Amino acid sequence: MTHFQFFDIPISFQPDLTDLKQRFLKNSKLFHPDFHTLASDEKQLEVLEKSSQNNEAYRVLSDFDKRLKYILELKGLLADSKNEIPQDFLMEMMDINEAIMELEFDFDVEMFNKAMQDTNALENALLEAVKPVMDGYVDGETPLETLEPVRDFYLKRRYLWRIKENLNKFAPASTEAR
Repeated sequence: MTHFQFFDIPISFQPDLTDLKQRFLKNSKLFHPDFHTLASDEKQLEVLEKSSQNNEAYRVLSDFDKRLKYILELKGLLADSKNEIPQDFLMEMMDINEAIMELEFDFDVEMFNKAMQDTNALENALLEAVKPVMDGYVDGETPLETLEPVRDFYLKRRYLWRIKENLNKFAPASTEAR
């Protein structure tokens, strides 16, 4: 049973988060172990498993990044053989990577801020480009190949996160919050 099936909602990149939370809270009450203390051991185990599944499903589906990864995995689009970042994107990243190397040897606040701004701007542009595909996705109707740009977005975004992590490793504490 998928997390979406558990909450009886369609697979969606943009589920109604208010509805999701209501379903989670309803299930939390329904499957809370304290309400089943007099039940058989079998029933208590079943309730405990459902409570754990409820928590895990909500943790994944309520978080955009975890939900994105989960759907791509459900659809078989994150198989090891398909996890290559497009070469054109890596070429675009050369300037930012060069700036990071320069910052490692000679830190400059302005250069750091520009690298962070460029990375954030690129991440936002990537999201805006793929948002129509995610918004228009209808499980069972949308062809899987339509989701390839979503997979590429996910992989590119992970790459950008690593860049941000690298930037923050050697940034002075006063700039890390930016």
